[in-house]
Amino acid sequence: MTESNRAGPPGAPTAFRVVRHALVDRVFHWVTAACVLTLLATAFLPILGVKFDWVNIHWITGVVLTIAVLFHIVRGLFWQRIGTVWFGAADVREAAAILSATLRRSGRPPKPGKYSFAQKLVHLFFTLVVLVAIVTGGFMLAHVETPWWRPNAYLLSGASWGVVYVLHDLSALLLVTMVMTHVYFALRPEKLLFTRAMLRGWITRREYEEHHDPTRWQVDR
Repeated sequence: MTESNRAGPPGAPTAFRVVRHALVDRVFHWVTAACVLTLLATAFLPILGVKFDWVNIHWITGVVLTIAVLFHIVRGLFWQRIGTVWFGAADVREAAAILSATLRRSGRPPKPGKYSFAQKLVHLFFTLVVLVAIVTGGFMLAHVETPWWRPNAYLLSGASWGVVYVLHDLSALLLVTMVMTHVYFALRPEKLLFTRAMLRGWITRREYEEHHDPTRWQVDR
């Protein structure tokens, strides 16, 4: 797949844009973000005293999130390079260099590939927590009356239901913290190029050369 094109942004110092996120991946990201925010709102606003019919909104949004995540998994396994978000030896060296630079024992850490060690770590945490929320939420659908099935409170034993509820609530609490952290870093000035890439799909050629190692993320000229 071609990673760049010749249509540069007005006034840019280079005539090239490097495609960082395809349209389908950007749509998935924002659909997932909307689903997670809706799920968190419908889960916690009633606890804070905001009364509304939240149950149907919650479980329908959960189903939409499940479908989106399944689509993303299939796309990632068969149409994308899973190695771009997975950890390798270069990422371990990058993490060690970041730690050393933080402790002021060395200079600037090496440039990452398409995704930095921190970005891969965030992706991994979101993957684990969202999957836990989806699986436990799927079991909890047994308590909800829908057009396709009737409630079945005896699907699991009492102790098993307790584990499901604890894991689901814990994943929700973790998501609150993770979303706040994610938004904070997305709005930091030095990270705005990545936020723009998630909105418009591209970074400039100069940003690519300044922030990425071309041997770890190779793009077409």
